[in-house]
Amino acid sequence: MSDTAEGTGIDATVIERTDAEWRRILTPEQYRVLREHGTERAGTSCLNAEKRPGTFHCAGCDLPLFQTGTKFESGSGWPSFFDPIEDAVETQVDRSNWMTRTEVHCARCKGHLGHVFDDGPAPTGLRYCMNGLSLRFEPNA
Repeated sequence: MSDTAEGTGIDATVIERTDAEWRRILTPEQYRVLREHGTERAGTSCLNAEKRPGTFHCAGCDLPLFQTGTKFESGSGWPSFFDPIEDAVETQVDRSNWMTRTEVHCARCKGHLGHVFDDGPAPTGLRYCMNGLSLRFEPNA
């Protein structure tokens, strides 16, 4: 039985895998970002230019995270969104690299996705700055 977040259709059942299992299903680059809290180099993700209607999923567990309609060009070099799908992400304080930021994780597999900042567009004013390696794009049929 799964724990679907009320009204969202999001399966909130946490996925737990061993380190060896994660290494088997992820590329080394995805593993570094999702499991070791790494960051890909700015401007390297093919998802920066993705504008087709569709959904961006977690590369670790396939949970739907963001819709194309919430994506915007932030100029940061990473795919950016102003609003995640309800209950799809979680945040926590990140004090690494001598600064304080808000880290964004997948709600289901707890994989590191990126960070959220308060310099985004209306209506939320937020910029979810995501690593393209942590995402998989699925265009609408």
